[in-house]
Formats: sequence, C-alpha cells, structure tokens
Amino acid sequence: MSQDFVILTEAASLQIKDMMKHNEEEGAFLRVSVKGGGCSGLSYGMGFDHEAGEDDHQFEQFGIKVLVDKESAPILNGTKIDYKQSMMGGGFTIDNPNAIASCGCGSSFRTATATGTPEEC
Repeated sequence: MSQDFVILTEAASLQIKDMMKHNEEEGAFLRVSVKGGGCSGLSYGMGFDHEAGEDDHQFEQFGIKVLVDKESAPILNGTKIDYKQSMMGGGFTIDNPNAIASCGCGSSFRTATATGTPEEC
C-alpha cells in the first residue's frame, strides 16, 4: 500500500497535465524532490521522469503518477502543491508543514531535522 507524501490539488494537476501535453511528456511520472541549496538550505525540485527508481515511493493523484525519492519523502510528507492563477500570471505554490523557515524569495526552506547548506539569494 503506497503513501501519498505529496498532495496535489486539482488545479495543480490540471496545470501539470497541460505541461505534460505541451512538452510531449504524457505518461511520464512527476518527480517531486528536495535538494540542497537556496538561501535557507533546501529547495524543491519538480520535473518529469520516465522511470521509477528502486527506492522511489510511487502513488497517483488525479491521474498523475508521482514519484518521491526515499531521502525526500520524510521532508515532503504532507506537502500540498497547488497552482494559483492571477492577473500577473500563474505559478505553483508549495505548502510544506515540515518547513520551519523559508527565505524571502520563497524558493528555499529548512526543516527542524534537515537544513542543507544555505546559499546567497
């Protein structure tokens, strides 16, 4: 039985499907990860992947197959990814209940147990 570490909203799912179609990536996985870097030490990664790794957690939401690697899973557990549209354009928002601090530019964060190595913004 799989666990959904990341929660995609319907709006995010629709945008991801549009991006998959535009980039001819239909059928690919959406990989969500955490990597070192950014002002606060950790940053999010999202991209398309065609193969699940041996240690990947795999689940599906709104018809999108999602992969989260074993190292990112505890940091991302309970994270909600949404897509917001405004007059200035649109973008993904990430609400991670495990983040205890984030930088002013909003693209990096740290948790109580994972800090990464901060960079300058």
